[in-house]
Amino acid sequence: MRAARALLSIDQKHLAQLAGVSVQTIQRMEASTGTVRAVVDSLTKVVSALESSGIELIGEGGVSADGGRGVRLKRQALDAPSSGDGHN
Repeated sequence: MRAARALLSIDQKHLAQLAGVSVQTIQRMEASTGTVRAVVDSLTKVVSALESSGIELIGEGGVSADGGRGVRLKRQALDAPSSGDGHN
């Protein structure tokens, strides 16, 4: 979600307004590790807001429907231990 906000150049408050949820809901979602934990209705609203703003959400192992360029973190990078130098 943070990456999507960065691509749109919006903050948590703006995303909350677009989605019709509270800023605290966005904060809780972004604080989740792994699968986002949220009420389904709130998650649906956030996903819809992001998609209507131009964000394409690509699932694990998925391909972009439009074939556009994008950024995805490789699985081994997620599992790799931190080097401690700030460059993971």
